[in-house]
Amino acid sequence: MKLFDKWETKGINFKDAGLAKYMNLEDKVIPHSFGATNKEPSRKTKINVVERLVNKMMRSGQGKKKLSGKFVRHRMGCGKKEQMLKTVEEAFEHIHKVTKENPVQVLVTAVEYSAPREDITKLQKGDITYTQSVDLAPIKRLDEALKNISLACFKNTYKSKKEPAAALAEEIMDAARNDQKSFSVKRKDEIERIAQGSR
Repeated sequence: MKLFDKWETKGINFKDAGLAKYMNLEDKVIPHSFGATNKEPSRKTKINVVERLVNKMMRSGQGKKKLSGKFVRHRMGCGKKEQMLKTVEEAFEHIHKVTKENPVQVLVTAVEYSAPREDITKLQKGDITYTQSVDLAPIKRLDEALKNISLACFKNTYKSKKEPAAALAEEIMDAARNDQKSFSVKRKDEIERIAQGSR
């Protein structure tokens, strides 16, 4: 079976061994689990990484920043998953047309380059609160990378005529090149820089 009946998920190269175990590339034509793993422990590791990207794209709710809020607007909230699956498929087609590579491999490389290794946590001793640098777990690194890629897509289409599929494809290709134009790569560098100052 091929993803979207077009792209192989076998033979994908992983540069980051820490993330490889948590990036599920199970053979599926349509990356949709229908919540089958919801009650299982470590369920995130059993969901295809493309489906996890689709789930991150289905943003909803209001927030303080323009990067929060609903990604799919004015459509009564119905069929969000189907819309996002079509968006991701179109983005993959665009990536394949531009790079002539397997878009699944490009996505995996993009996630590896945009996954932060360190973050900060707040600690308190008495009345004193301070920040401390901590290493991130691989599953948290993967979550952050996918979240920032989807946020970049929202950011690039906010009050813009750019289509979500084109914005997503552009972000994934920039992140796969480790380019500073990529929002997710810049965000990763910013998180690691702040964490370095709290060592």
